[in-house]
Amino acid sequence: MTKRIGVLTSGGDCPGLNAAIRALGKAGQDAFGMELTGFMNGFRGLALDESIDLESSRLSGILTYGGTILGTSRDKPHRMQIDGETRDMTEACIATAQRHRLDAVVCIGGGGTQKNALRLKQAGLNVITLPKTIDNDIAMTDTSFGFDTAVGTATEAVDRLHSTASSHDRVIVVEIMGHRAGWLALTAGTAGGADVILIPEIPYDLDIIADAIKERSRRGKSFSIVAVAEGAMSRSQAQSKAGMNEPKQLTGHVGHTIELTGEIEERTGLESRLTILGHVQRGGTPSAADRVLATWLGTHCAQIIADGKYGVLLAVRGNELELVPLEKVAGKTKLVPPEHHLVTSARMVGTCFGD
Repeated sequence: MTKRIGVLTSGGDCPGLNAAIRALGKAGQDAFGMELTGFMNGFRGLALDESIDLESSRLSGILTYGGTILGTSRDKPHRMQIDGETRDMTEACIATAQRHRLDAVVCIGGGGTQKNALRLKQAGLNVITLPKTIDNDIAMTDTSFGFDTAVGTATEAVDRLHSTASSHDRVIVVEIMGHRAGWLALTAGTAGGADVILIPEIPYDLDIIADAIKERSRRGKSFSIVAVAEGAMSRSQAQSKAGMNEPKQLTGHVGHTIELTGEIEERTGLESRLTILGHVQRGGTPSAADRVLATWLGTHCAQIIADGKYGVLLAVRGNELELVPLEKVAGKTKLVPPEHHLVTSARMVGTCFGD
């Protein structure tokens, strides 16, 4: 019998989502004779049955598009705002899947999506997740699509900031996305030759940062680039935030790079300026690597659905794809180990991590 598949994109957008939708749809239709239904705006579309048929014509030409043709949101099935009220829409999601006679729902997203998909699995829905995030922080997978493109965007920004920093003999602080994990700031900072890299996993000391910048000045280096992840914290901030839940932590940490930039200027005596890259890191055409990865994941997802395997994350492990039970993924975050080889390499070329 023809298998019917639902697909949604959830959480923050990133390059490669459309490539994954296209790969899942084309492989499902052409190789396995499946029918694909797309749900709009993440889990909200599944709960409210807002859907479109993803026939071949809708999949044509979307490989290179950024964003997602299905739209996305951060809505949670068990806690969704409907008409001004917070409701548990889990059963509504199940009812929608039954109404469409779906054999499975493919949920493409990051850490939050893994938790939401697990809840639906526990409620009786066949689900499969594909890893996407610019933060590269999904547990149990080596990488996720969206990360490579974001690294390229952030690296290009760091490259451009070098010229203006050197022209004006300034310290340029560049804020890079990454609330909990520093993969993006670490990778882009290393690729762009940042002089200081600050990530959430390594709490920093302002005096150490200032000393490193002043030492560069003494050696004739008239400018410095400081790459900072959104979630980077000083040692005192990290101690005071210990034990706080994530929403409070993030709310209390907004604007910290503004304060950091001022502190650097005061302690070094060097003119310092802040650049916040923001959502530009999420946008644009996916890189070749992300298109290939999303295509690999999407087509393999169609294969495992044909094989009747559900309740898993399709994870990248080396040169293979592995099925990881959602129970092993949900609620976990892949952080940068302080002794990671990229950290070690950056230290060896003189990068300061503020510790």
